Amino acid sequence: MSYIELSTNNIGTEHICCGFSDKKCVTGTQLKKSWLTNEFEHGFVFRRLDERAKVFVEYGPSESTWMPVTADNTLMLGCFWVSGSYKGKGYGKALLDSVIDAAKRQGKEGVVTVAGTKKFHFMSDTQWLLKQGFKVCDTTPDGFSLLELRFDGAAGTASFKDCAKSGECTEKNGLVVYYTNRCPFCEYYVNEVLVETAAKRNLPLKIIKLQSMEEAQSAPTPATIFSMFKDGKFVTTDLSVCLDNRFESCCLKSDHDFYN
Repeated sequence: MSYIELSTNNIGTEHICCGFSDKKCVTGTQLKKSWLTNEFEHGFVFRRLDERAKVFVEYGPSESTWMPVTADNTLMLGCFWVSGSYKGKGYGKALLDSVIDAAKRQGKEGVVTVAGTKKFHFMSDTQWLLKQGFKVCDTTPDGFSLLELRFDGAAGTASFKDCAKSGECTEKNGLVVYYTNRCPFCEYYVNEVLVETAAKRNLPLKIIKLQSMEEAQSAPTPATIFSMFKDGKFVTTDLSVCLDNRFESCCLKSDHDFYN
């Protein structure tokens, strides 16, 4: 199988994997493509299998990442997805190796990524990454881990910024959601589906869209694609919590046990 990298030249005609099958998210897909186009200028890479499949990886310089992380002279691994019948066939390893090779060619000291201390929804598989040589270099009390693969074998020096270390946000009443255009699903499910779900339960809802790298790097959560807080405390990265028929079960089986 061959792989392709998206660029300003082909992004108008090529799909972005996770967004091609949901017609409700056409707007979100275009917003994600616009986000990618802007980030290409900062060295961001979207690499995928040259098939109509959800097999891809995203990465870029850690200094320009949309996450509250300090990790000088490394590449930050973003979305990393191998789904369905493509699992277990070596695509994940091949994609990760391409990121590692790129980091070495660029003279980087390693590769860094954010994951759950336990597996979080819509985030990379922590245990698999640890088996590939990544090591935990920082954690947060709400269950996030910062993983680093350093080429010299030294201990990781990357860290979460202070703004993301408490597991809480400043708004202490009701639901608060932080999201970005890094995912094509968020725009619809946050601004339409979740709004209805919260209103049905008379729950106060504040939606905060992180519009710039600077805002994302100052967020109270490492999961800037989507994070929900309840009464100031982190609940989940699971976007399906927006659905009316999934709200209670997602919260009760959330990424953390703060929901009550």
